[in-house]
Amino acid sequence: MNALVFLVPAALALGLLGLAGFLWALKARQYDDLDGAASRILFDDLPRKEKT
Repeated sequence: MNALVFLVPAALALGLLGLAGFLWALKARQYDDLDGAASRILFDDLPRKEKT
């Protein structure tokens, strides 16, 4: 029973920390371009021009 005194607040704190991290990622626009990385892998990069 004494363990619950520590485990319940620890679980709530970790849950709130995860929620805060997720909300920060949304605010930082981390999830905006979901298709860009998937389609970028299909195309070759343009060749670089070498300096002479």
